[in-house]
Amino acid sequence: MPDLELLRRIDAYLDAVPRSACRAEALGPFTVFVNERAGWSYYARPTPSVDRVTTDDVHRVRARQRELGTAETFEWIADLVPDVGPAAARTGLTVITHPLMCLPPGGLVPPPAHAGARIRMVTPGDDLTRVGAVAQVGFANPGTAGGPEGIDALSAPAAAADAAAVAFVRERIERGITVTVAAFVDGEPVASGAHQPVDGVTEIVGVACLPAYRRRGLGAAVTSLLVQDALARGVTTVCLSADDDNVARMYARLGFQTLGAVGAAEPAP
Repeated sequence: MPDLELLRRIDAYLDAVPRSACRAEALGPFTVFVNERAGWSYYARPTPSVDRVTTDDVHRVRARQRELGTAETFEWIADLVPDVGPAAARTGLTVITHPLMCLPPGGLVPPPAHAGARIRMVTPGDDLTRVGAVAQVGFANPGTAGGPEGIDALSAPAAAADAAAVAFVRERIERGITVTVAAFVDGEPVASGAHQPVDGVTEIVGVACLPAYRRRGLGAAVTSLLVQDALARGVTTVCLSADDDNVARMYARLGFQTLGAVGAAEPAP
């Protein structure tokens, strides 16, 4: 049986964490998060305590997202609101699920020290365009397989970075809202990730590695330092979602355990 109390605690966090960056608009059983500043589009998710949604509910949210000019995307904890996936699929969205994992108290198993890279906190003075480009390149090449994309691949997305979006990220780092960690090789970022603690809960997000630097333990090292930082800040619940089973196995080696599943829905490419 899933730990419903823990799932609801994480669900409350997932409802709270976007609010520092965007406006929340209630629409039926959903909350639509609207980013009115520079950066990326957010999503809609079921409001905490909601346990049932309908296809009509999803249609209404999608119509509102189109009015707002935001992405027609949804996220939810599948164990708490299982209706969302089928309802979203009936509106034509592509639905996927990922393992939702949580670190039990005292459960972190730090990876071996990495001699070939420096793993450290990212500061406001770092080149945030290149740190951000790591995630762009990494997620454009999903999975854990290696590839040719290395440090040279950072230049194009870094040059195209929106100045206002970069300033927004810098402000969040300065204020301690977002904590970012990166692995640096010869002074260049090659892996990165972040967390945003709220009320004793945090989620490890955006862990990415340049394909040319994969299978060296850098993603695990970044994740471990993020967890250590979270625990030092008094966080008691650390969660994450894994893209696939291979990634989940990496997190399991650090001590994370599968708690349930998170769903995501978006229009087909």
